[in-house]
Amino acid sequence: MDYFALISAFFYVIAGALATTQLFPSHKANTRWFFMAITPALLSHAIWLYQHIIVLAGQNLPILNVLALVAFIISLLSTFANQRINTGVLLPAVYGFTVLTFIEVIYLPSNYITHLETHPQVAMHIIFALLAYSILSIASLLALQLAYLDYRLKKRKNPLTKMKMPPLMTLEKSLFQFILIGFILLSCTLLTGFIFLQDMFVQGKAHQAILSIIAWIIYGVLLWGHFSRGWRGRLIIYITIIGSSLLTLAYFGSRFVREILLIQQ
Repeated sequence: MDYFALISAFFYVIAGALATTQLFPSHKANTRWFFMAITPALLSHAIWLYQHIIVLAGQNLPILNVLALVAFIISLLSTFANQRINTGVLLPAVYGFTVLTFIEVIYLPSNYITHLETHPQVAMHIIFALLAYSILSIASLLALQLAYLDYRLKKRKNPLTKMKMPPLMTLEKSLFQFILIGFILLSCTLLTGFIFLQDMFVQGKAHQAILSIIAWIIYGVLLWGHFSRGWRGRLIIYITIIGSSLLTLAYFGSRFVREILLIQQ
């Protein structure tokens, strides 16, 4: 029985429920109870990652373990971001995704042993990649919220429910802060890849590099368009989602087919 996964998932559900109730004006925000739930969730998650990734044979990094690591980073960063601004439905969505990730890793266990201790430069490249993807994934979730608020505003409709959503301008500002940080980290990812990875463009891996470079160009154009041309609204939402989708295909596409679909057949 994977006890730390169950404990973490349990507290994520509680934290997600508390974060959801805080969206409604009729419920007073109870920060103390929220932190009493999210703290053990994150700690149990961290312990689970250590136990399942750091093994005697090396580092076990199959796609689902990597996904669980990404979910941890996104959950941690989203929790901190929510302390600075009202991130709306971001926390319930992120915590729900993390619980689903635990369900997947429990029922679809796999192994992919690597030895990053002998290649610290590759480890640095992977760290940049995971941080870039996590932060840009948060940006895509903020973009979806922005799309919803923009739609309701242009249709002159009240929100479907009386939720305490962040102001449109605040959400857009936060979106571009995440995109800028993610773009810098993605630049570091590509730079370390070009320097340290000799097989970056070999057959079977070239699509990862190409899709990542295309995503980097897209985010670069988006930042240029926003800060120099004043791009706003639906255009930035569409571009953000496209960039995030390309990165998802680059990071997880082929590995999902190899490690999940082909094994299950």
